[in-house]
Amino acid sequence: MSALLKDLYSETFYHFLSETLTDVIPAFDGRQFITLIFCEQFAGYELKQRVSHTATVLHQFMPAQFDRSVDLILAMVKHFEGLGVKSDSLEYLFLPEYIQRYGINDYQSAVPAFEVITQFISCEFAVRPFIVKYEKPMLEQMVLWADHDHNRVRRLASEGSRPRLPWAITLASLKKNPAPLLPIFEQLKQDECELVRRSVANSLNDIAKDNPDFVIQFAREHYGRNKNTDRLIKHACRTLLKKGEPNALVIFGFDSRDITMSEFKIKDLIIRTGTELEFSFSVRNLSLLTKKLRLEYGLYYQKHNGSLSRKVFKISEREISPNEIYSITRKQSFKVVTTRKFYPGAHQVSIIVNGREFETLNFELIE
Repeated sequence: MSALLKDLYSETFYHFLSETLTDVIPAFDGRQFITLIFCEQFAGYELKQRVSHTATVLHQFMPAQFDRSVDLILAMVKHFEGLGVKSDSLEYLFLPEYIQRYGINDYQSAVPAFEVITQFISCEFAVRPFIVKYEKPMLEQMVLWADHDHNRVRRLASEGSRPRLPWAITLASLKKNPAPLLPIFEQLKQDECELVRRSVANSLNDIAKDNPDFVIQFAREHYGRNKNTDRLIKHACRTLLKKGEPNALVIFGFDSRDITMSEFKIKDLIIRTGTELEFSFSVRNLSLLTKKLRLEYGLYYQKHNGSLSRKVFKISEREISPNEIYSITRKQSFKVVTTRKFYPGAHQVSIIVNGREFETLNFELIE
């Protein structure tokens, strides 16, 4: 069985879809639909292209007036649910795609449809062109959605408005000024659904890359009041913590004063691609108080041009008692993977404690 996502749009799926559409669309021509779907270029289409292509072909069988077409789209959703189709099945992404493409000039008909469709298949990508074109009314609507009974609609409010949603268009206005999103975050910060809270955290983490002070202020105001909100805020600040942002570190009690590091060593100073780098170190708390530790290490990878680029890896978080010595041994794989190319030559590894980079050692990677 194929593991490619694009192959969810298979011959079996389209024949099922054709039979289903026959029950919903008056005078639907299933044979013509299949012919148009499996055009000469279809085999070369990737997932997003197949989503778009499906919406394009479907449009040829729909009424010209969008307000009539949207009624049929909603009828399809109801019919799919009645047939037991599982929600969030990627094959049905063509539904929000259809609304996005053919409803962009009909706000009054399209936006209420998102509220229904997202309960079946997420509309987080499809709402974004509407935010760009109708920012003020769309954000007002999303604030209302943040108070919706259905968790998928509440998640749409936060996920759809993320300034930097992966694989989606950037919301440049909100990337520059995220303040209009604050009412959504305030409404959802203690949401009962973890998926909704995680979405809020991801949105705040997006914002931290462009507006760190906005996220730090939100964290200061709300951290320590509710355990679910605390987890949300910690996840929202993950980029700031990795960067060692002092104002973020202090919120969570990470302070490098009176913490020392010693015995930092690398087992083998020359390692071969495909093996592991092993290193060890110890930290000690010289304070009279128990302290919180956030332990990380930085790997300075050799780049193609000979320069070094640091990537930070988290080891753990824990407490360390007064005068306690805590020793750590860690291994970092240099096994060849598709997501990173290793270049032979000088590399470095460093130890980071509570955001402070203590010491850096050199090693060499050979092929």
